[in-house]
Amino acid sequence: MDLSQKLLHLEQRLLSRATRRDAEEISCLIADDFVEFGAGGGIWNKVELVEQLPFQPFSLRTISEFTAKQLSENTALVTYQCHTVAIDQRSPANSLRSSIWRKQGEQWQMVFHQGTFLPLR
Repeated sequence: MDLSQKLLHLEQRLLSRATRRDAEEISCLIADDFVEFGAGGGIWNKVELVEQLPFQPFSLRTISEFTAKQLSENTALVTYQCHTVAIDQRSPANSLRSSIWRKQGEQWQMVFHQGTFLPLR
């Protein structure tokens, strides 16, 4: 599996219902020095994400236009569009996403993530 496929798989895991409900798996995928600038304006660290994400309402999301750019031997930047499917009268939402991943040993962990809402068309 090449780097782009590996990081796409990891991003998809973080969007899955099973992972979002599993604090231990979230903790494995997220680096200790993680920071997120959320699409809604919030700022999250690893402790907050691991504690709160399992209790957030789940929304089915898909990824398109995924790209990965290796920044160094052990870091990579990914960018993509995230599409939230309308569920239970919630409107669909699209956002631009970027993440920085760092390889620690054999494990890739997310160290930074940012989402920016896109207007519906």
